[in-house]
Amino acid sequence: MDKTYYDFTTKMEQANVDDEYVQGWQMGYIDMPDREEQRITEAWSAGKEDGAAKNMDNYTNFTK
Repeated sequence: MDKTYYDFTTKMEQANVDDEYVQGWQMGYIDMPDREEQRITEAWSAGKEDGAAKNMDNYTNFTK
């Protein structure tokens, strides 16, 4: 992984972002396939979309 992936993951974890969003973002960032349909949540989907777009602006919408 590149430094951006690790740095942004750390930033999200320190900001107490929902784990589902973080996992979705990580999977989108590295272009992993989707989860099983029954495990997809709103936060995960948003994270996956943002990660795929390399978007680092929306994570605050998912802080706990």
